[in-house]
Amino acid sequence: MKILGLISARGGSKGIPGKNIKLLGGKPLLQYTFEAAKNSKLLNKVILSSDDEAIIEIAKQLELEVPFKRPINLAEDSSSSLEVVQHALDYYLKQGINFETVCLLQPTTPFRKAGFIDESILKFKDGNFDSLVSVREVPKEYNPHWVFEENHGALKIATGEKEIISRRQDLPKAYHRDGAIYLTKTEVLLNENSLYGKNIGFVDTTAYPYVNIDTQEDWKKAEGILDNKN
Repeated sequence: MKILGLISARGGSKGIPGKNIKLLGGKPLLQYTFEAAKNSKLLNKVILSSDDEAIIEIAKQLELEVPFKRPINLAEDSSSSLEVVQHALDYYLKQGINFETVCLLQPTTPFRKAGFIDESILKFKDGNFDSLVSVREVPKEYNPHWVFEENHGALKIATGEKEIISRRQDLPKAYHRDGAIYLTKTEVLLNENSLYGKNIGFVDTTAYPYVNIDTQEDWKKAEGILDNKN
């Protein structure tokens, strides 16, 4: 299986200006994800997709390949990850280069345990999934079976059930995406126009330190995780 490792890092962050190249523990945030990708034995190529010249320059200094500059229309707040991945695949398809799978990696989730990317790829292959995402367990109090939606001025259980599950012990496990990795078959990305497809595998990262950096509070949390590591 030929796999493209795609690190997506646009400019224009509003919560933390320039966050993808802001120094965290003395290193540009981008570098954490690149080092994890570089240490993978199963990614055939690792590239950066970015619209921002400053990010591109830092990437080149790190010796991260930047084969193109992402179009501005794919670097807006409303731009989807799917569009970014499809753009990268189209770039290579026009050169007659095919990848069977894309591994999307986001710099804003910098802390991945050693070997995480390859472990995820092996699970993805073994399960023959359309896609695989990293997830963390939802705390019981936020489990969807205990979440309500407004319904004409009243409340209804978000899952559609008539009766609420009363005992915490009876709640099924629920998960949320953590952004550390997305693996998707190319045929799903291009033919189904989907980042997920129908058969979605997962890796559970609940046991490991985590932050998805979007706000200044998230940045402080990341600094705290580094302090605890050192």
